[in-house]
Amino acid sequence: MRPAWQIPLLDLHRVNIRVKRYFSDSLRRSLCPNYVTSNHYEQPAKEANKTGKGKSQKQRAVAFSHEILTLDRSSPGSPIFQPFGTHIFQKLQAFLRAQYPSYGFQEVLSPTIYKKSLWETSGHWENYKNDMFAVTGRGAQGAEDPQTEIGEDEEYGLKPMNCPGHCLLFKSQKRSYKDLPIRYADFSPLHRNEISGVLSGLTRLRRFHQDDGHIFCRHSQLQHEILRTLDFVRLAYETLSLGDYRLRLGTRPHHFIGTVDDWDTAEGQLKLALEESARPYHINRGDGAFYGPKIDIVVTDADGKDHQTATIQLDFQLPKRFELELDAPGTNQKETPVLIHRAILGSLERFMALLMDSHSGKWPFWMNPRQLIILTVGRSSGVRERARDIARQLAFPDDRPGAQTLEARRFMVDCDDSDETIGKKVFNARKKRYSFYAVLGERNMKPPPDKQNLDISLASHPKEQAMRDALHAFLQSRASNERSDTAAHFTTANVTTMSLTVQQCQELMTDLVSRYL
Repeated sequence: MRPAWQIPLLDLHRVNIRVKRYFSDSLRRSLCPNYVTSNHYEQPAKEANKTGKGKSQKQRAVAFSHEILTLDRSSPGSPIFQPFGTHIFQKLQAFLRAQYPSYGFQEVLSPTIYKKSLWETSGHWENYKNDMFAVTGRGAQGAEDPQTEIGEDEEYGLKPMNCPGHCLLFKSQKRSYKDLPIRYADFSPLHRNEISGVLSGLTRLRRFHQDDGHIFCRHSQLQHEILRTLDFVRLAYETLSLGDYRLRLGTRPHHFIGTVDDWDTAEGQLKLALEESARPYHINRGDGAFYGPKIDIVVTDADGKDHQTATIQLDFQLPKRFELELDAPGTNQKETPVLIHRAILGSLERFMALLMDSHSGKWPFWMNPRQLIILTVGRSSGVRERARDIARQLAFPDDRPGAQTLEARRFMVDCDDSDETIGKKVFNARKKRYSFYAVLGERNMKPPPDKQNLDISLASHPKEQAMRDALHAFLQSRASNERSDTAAHFTTANVTTMSLTVQQCQELMTDLVSRYL
C-alpha cells in the first residue's frame, strides 16, 4: 500500500484528458500537493528539500492537507468545501459585505436558471452558448397536458453571469435620473461549461462564486464610478496583502455586438479613467468581452503565471437589449442607462487559491479557521478541564443564554489535551498553521482563575513582522493603561511570546481582527 502522501486526488493517467499543461506548478502543489507530477507522484516535503525549493514546497504542501476542500469525479470543476474552507470563503464574503455600504452597493439574490429566451435577449445564447449548461424543464406544475405547459417546455440555461438578472431587477420598477447610480452586488453561484482540459484546481472551475456587481448609471457618472471601483480594488488588495497587481485594458474583439461608435466611446471612457487613476496599464487589443471593453486586474503567482481576478467592464449594449430606461431631467423623454460590470476579487475560489499560493498555506489571523490552540502540559485532569473551559471562553467571549446577537464575537479556538509531549503538540500546531498556541500547565493554575495567565506564542502568519508590530503595540497599550507587570514585561519590538489573562487574550484577538491581521 502506498503512503497517504502518494495517493492522488485525481489520477490523471486514468482519464483521457491532457490537463497537466494548464496547471501552474505552485498552485497545483498548494491546492493538490498529492497531484500527479512528471515523476507520477509528488514527493513528500522532506524529499523536496533536496531540490533547492524545499522550504517553499513544504509550506505549500501543507495547504491542501488542512481540510480546506475536496474534489470528486462526480462533479468535475466543482470543489466541495469542507468546514475550514467554508470559513475562509465566508470571511472573504464578510470582508466585501463590510465594504459595500461605503461604496453604495446593495446585495441582491437572483435565480440560477433562466429560460433560453432571456439569454437570447441578452445575446449570450448567440455568443456564449457553448460555454453554458443547457437544462430542459418539464413544466411549472409537472403536468402531462401540453396545453398547461405552454411557455414552460422551452430550453433553460444555468447562468454563467448575473447581468441579465440584474437588468430584470432594474426594469422591475420605474426609474428616474435621480435614482442613479444604482449598484447591485450578488454572490450567487455561476456555472460555465468549461472543457475538461482547462479545469485547474481552484483557478478554473465549472461552478464558482464571483463577487459580482453591476452599476447602472448615466454617461456623466461613468468616470466617477470607474474611479471608485478602482479605489475599491486598491483597498481590497492592500488589506488582503495579495501583492502587486497590474491593470490591463481589453479593447474591441473580432466578434462583438453593438456599433463601432459605441465601442470607441466606451474604450475612450475607460482610458480616461485609467489615466486619471495614475496607475500604469497595458492595452490588450481584441481582449474585450463581446458586449464591451474592460479593465482586467491581473496578479502573478509564485510560478510567474498571470491570473485575472478583478474586472471592470463597460456595456452600452445590454441596457438597449433589455429596453432599460429612466426619466431624463427636465423633459418628458426617456434615457437609457449605461451598465458597468464589476468584480473586485473575481472568482472567490480563484482568489483563495492565489492567497494560498502567495502565503504558502498561512492564513491571516482574521480569516484563519485555526486561530488559537491551547496545549496542556502534563496529565493533570484539573489542567485539562481548565484548558477546555478557557477554550470555550475564548471561542465565545460574548456567549449568553438563548439566541446570540448578530454582533457576537466568535473565534476559532481548539484544545489539545492529549498525552503527547508539549514539544509534539507545538510541532503539530505549527504544522496545522494555527496563528497562535497557548501553553497551560500546573504553574499557570496557581493564581485565582481571573489572574491565571496563558503563555501565548505566535505560530504562523503570512506577514510575521506586521503581526509582531501589532503585538508590540497591543502590549505597549496595555502597559500604559494598566502598568501591569505582565503587560510591561513584554514590550520588545520583536514580540513572539507573551503571557496574558483570558480577558487580555480576548482583547488581543478582537484587536487583531479589527486590523485585518
